[in-house]
Amino acid sequence: MIVAGTGGFWVMANLLGAEYGWSNRTQALFDLAALAGFGFALWQTYQLWRARQDDRGDQ
Repeated sequence: MIVAGTGGFWVMANLLGAEYGWSNRTQALFDLAALAGFGFALWQTYQLWRARQDDRGDQ
């Protein structure tokens, strides 16, 4: 859900930026926000994997 939401946010920000002529600096801010969202999703995936490893007894 995080990846899909972040991807949708990023696509919409790019479309709106092109439509309204936002500066490159403003568009870069949204790119960085999307990068942070994808990084957060990766971190959450790692945390979920670790929690599942702990539940199985660290085979």
